[in-house]
Amino acid sequence: MIIYTATKSQFTSDVFANQIEQRIMAAFEHRANRKPPPAEIESWRNSMQYMSNLLLAAQVPDDAGVAIEYGIPLTSKRIDFILTGQNANQQDTAVIVELKQWSKVTKTHKDGVVSTFVGGGQREQAHPSYQAWTYAALIQDFNQTVQEEHIQLAPCAYLHNCVVDQDVKDAFYQPHTDKAPVFVRDDVEALQAFIQNHIRTGDRNRLLYRIDGGKLKPSKSLIDHLSSLLQGNREFQLIDDQKLVYEAGLDLAKKAQEKERKQVLIVEGGPGTGKSVVAINLLVETTKRQWLSHYVSKNAAPRAVFESKLTGTFKKTHIGNLFKGSGAYTEAPINGMDVLIVDEAHRLNEKSGFYRNLGDNQIKEIIQSAKTAIFFIDENQQVTIHDIG
Repeated sequence: MIIYTATKSQFTSDVFANQIEQRIMAAFEHRANRKPPPAEIESWRNSMQYMSNLLLAAQVPDDAGVAIEYGIPLTSKRIDFILTGQNANQQDTAVIVELKQWSKVTKTHKDGVVSTFVGGGQREQAHPSYQAWTYAALIQDFNQTVQEEHIQLAPCAYLHNCVVDQDVKDAFYQPHTDKAPVFVRDDVEALQAFIQNHIRTGDRNRLLYRIDGGKLKPSKSLIDHLSSLLQGNREFQLIDDQKLVYEAGLDLAKKAQEKERKQVLIVEGGPGTGKSVVAINLLVETTKRQWLSHYVSKNAAPRAVFESKLTGTFKKTHIGNLFKGSGAYTEAPINGMDVLIVDEAHRLNEKSGFYRNLGDNQIKEIIQSAKTAIFFIDENQQVTIHDIG
């Protein structure tokens, strides 16, 4: 879903007339059916002035496309700014810009994590380059239009209020900044050159709408990677009842696809019975069949463990887009996913969010969001009074 879309000339005109935040807000209320928070409106007012000045100075074609607050399918995340057009080889290209109003960034010892002052205090946040790159990776891995039409995605980050850059550009973060360069306040000319390198002519092929309307399915490269990692890995081999549960889950998911009728499977087993092994095998096989699937758990720890096992490293990669928290479906479209595989489902809560004030009921939301929902539970492992699974 695109909140605001325009040509570059329309966008710069809206900014010049001091109307940009009003236009975005009106579109946001119409399409998201709710009002944006005041802090977000203020960020539009500030950041879009910088982007307008940048595009004018970079001599970007007037008919280049501009999208603001593009909602990434399968997630609650939104991309701040997208610029579309064609590069020097006449290849359709989308430049993804992650905008930050941070004035100071501090390095941490954690991969892809920085510290900055937000929300009234010093907090750890994802590195902007990591953020921009993962957004591009998510689109690349799951948007059929981008895959089949070989649309180039060029992510970057722009911290227009940040003057001191040694921490955010530290060599420790190079694996991420190599994929998505980060620019600060004094890097205007470098950012201009980055945009000009990718956008030479305007958006002649309605690229924004083609991406937004693209069918969602896992990419071949993602499928091949997952399959190769499980082959021959004894840690993930299925035995006895695990195989029966695995086949039952696939059979129900197939029925849901063919008959367009929801399916729910509840698998009960105690510690050591291999529920998580079955869950990972189901994730890989359903993805291999080009069904949209997520591995879901309330706690981040099991997700991190299996992400690392499927990537061979604890560094985040495309694999992370397949793993979600149980509160990720409060606003998800009905049947937007093919299969949701919920590990440790006994730990599900009624409400989501840090203050448990979001959504209706996590179990209900998961069932609504997927054609097939598979819940793995241990009835003897309730940990807190909030565990309703």
